[in-house]
Parts: sequence; C-alpha cells; structure tokens
Amino acid sequence: MAIIDNEATLHEAHRDNHTHRDVNGGWLRPAVFGAMDGLVSNLALMTGVAGGSVSQQTLVITGLAGLAAGAFSMAAGEYTSVASQRELVQAELDIERRELRKHPKDEEQELAELYVSRGVEPGLAREVARQLSHDPEQALEIHAREELGIDPGDLPSPVVAAASSFGAFALGALLPVLPYLLGANALWPAVVLALLGLFACGAVVARVTARSWWFSGLRQLALGGAAAGVTYVLGTLFGTALG
Repeated sequence: MAIIDNEATLHEAHRDNHTHRDVNGGWLRPAVFGAMDGLVSNLALMTGVAGGSVSQQTLVITGLAGLAAGAFSMAAGEYTSVASQRELVQAELDIERRELRKHPKDEEQELAELYVSRGVEPGLAREVARQLSHDPEQALEIHAREELGIDPGDLPSPVVAAASSFGAFALGALLPVLPYLLGANALWPAVVLALLGLFACGAVVARVTARSWWFSGLRQLALGGAAAGVTYVLGTLFGTALG
C-alpha cells in the first residue's frame, strides 16, 4: 500500500511540475520585438537628430513622430504577416479536409504508416489510426499535427499580434521622449532612461525564456547603446557637413 501511495505522490508531483508555458501564442513575439524596436529605433533616431544640434522642440517632435510612425508601421506589418500565415495554414487545412472526405481509407492508411515509422507495431498502428479516424474533425486535427506540425485550434490571431506590437512599440518609443515631456532640456536623461528600459526589457524576456536575466539585460543594453552611439556620431557628421 505504501508503494502505491508513493507512486501516486510521484505522479501528482510530476503533473504539478510538467506544465508548459504557451509558446505558440500570437502576442509574445510581437510584444517583445515591438518594445525592443521602439526603444532602440526611437533612441537612435533622437540621438542622431540631436547630434545635428537641433532645437529641443524639433527633437521632441522627432521623437513623437517616430513613435507614431513606428507603432502604426509595426502593427500593420504584424497584422499582415500573421494574417497571411493564418490564411496559408487555413488553405492547407482545407486541402487536408477535402482529402479526408474524398479518400478516408487512404488517409487512415497514411496515418497508420506514420505511426509504424515511429516504432508502433503495425497492427496496433492500424487500430489506432482507425479509431482516431472515426471523428472527421479529430482526424483533421491529428493529420494537421502529424503532417503539417500545426494545431488547428491554436493559430495566432492577427488582431492580437497587431495590438501587442502597437502597444509595446509605443511604450518602448515613449521612454526616450518622456524626459523632454517632463521638462528635461538635455539629451542624457533620455539616453539613460532608454538604456535602463532596454536592460529591463532584456531582464523580463529572460524570465519568460529562462535565460540569465543579467546577460539578457546587458545584451539589450549594449545593442541599444551601440545603435544610439553610431547614430549620434553620424548625426554630428551630417550636421557639420550640412552646416
């Protein structure tokens, strides 16, 4: 009896520690990419313009214009990309659905052969394929997962992707502009706040992906700092040449 109880405890512990995070959702990638892109691109844009010795008003307008243009562009791009991907998947599912309707026995045999190729005994593979093929929708789901590597019920949403990208980009792009909106009259507060934001974004991403938070944070800070430094130098050179 004690052995059974121990096994039950182990099984329960296994269930508790064997849950997985959603890796197929349509919000994480555009949100992360949008926040990083908003921070880096608007910081680089503003430092490049600041290198040309422009007025504070021009710098603020540049930052706000970069925020708006980038956010709408990211949202439109994400929506189109995810919608196109979803339409392609739906087209492939329609093909598979027609094949299941026209040639159910062939599709059942195809599924059985797939299981055999993975080590299932042929008689058992045929029986499993037969039972799974009773329900057309279940059969479609199984074939989609096995042949296409997709889950028909878990396709990313274009609207979610676009909204996530828009909001994250706008939030990231706002950080370099925020010190000026709050009364700052120098570039360094905007740079410091943006770099801190980059480090924080990297650290947050590390919590989601189980990477080291300090490594991920420093990596994003270094990349963003390098982009800002290069554009500032270019802005200074262009400002001197055009002046």
